[in-house]
Amino acid sequence: MTLPAVMMISGSGTTLRNLLGEIAKGTLPVEICHVISSNSEATGLEYARQAGIATSIIRRRQFADAEKHSKAVFDLVRRLDARLVIMGGYLEHLLIPEDFENRVVNIHPSLIPAFCGKGYYGLRVHRAVLEYGVKVTGCTVHFVDNQYDHGPIIAQRVVAVRDDDTPESLAARVFAVECQLYPEVLRWIAAGRVRVVGRRVLVSGESHSPE
Repeated sequence: MTLPAVMMISGSGTTLRNLLGEIAKGTLPVEICHVISSNSEATGLEYARQAGIATSIIRRRQFADAEKHSKAVFDLVRRLDARLVIMGGYLEHLLIPEDFENRVVNIHPSLIPAFCGKGYYGLRVHRAVLEYGVKVTGCTVHFVDNQYDHGPIIAQRVVAVRDDDTPESLAARVFAVECQLYPEVLRWIAAGRVRVVGRRVLVSGESHSPE
């Protein structure tokens, strides 16, 4: 069964490109039926157009408050009958309505709760990792709630930090792991294998906990 989803982006769309590649290969049972961008100049919109996917531009500044912005986004999601919202480099804060609790997912380029929250995105994350001097970093797939990078963690993968890393080299290695982990988690969700108990996310059929 294919899971209908809406993708939300703000910039380059590299995560969208990766997921579309997995879908094209038949390895990801998700249909991205629409792409919403907070930025009309987002280069990622071109990936959607090339794939024949309709797009919408919905900016937070168009609305008087966060609630009206959220309503506009999720009214569209409901009209499309999408069952999941996938964030990929979406930079605006979005309020999650009750009927989409644990139905909005995001990937963050660090091991939450480290190096996350408002203002931590892109190279800013990797620069902070290097400045702090930690020995490992990675990426986190989590459900989205009403706080930045705060919702229940579904899965994490670790990436070693090298002595000669730059923010750019570290970002490239973390993104390579993201490209593996995000489709894997979406396959779990599409198969109905993910459930949330409090803040713990349990994945059925796993012989060991997701790393």
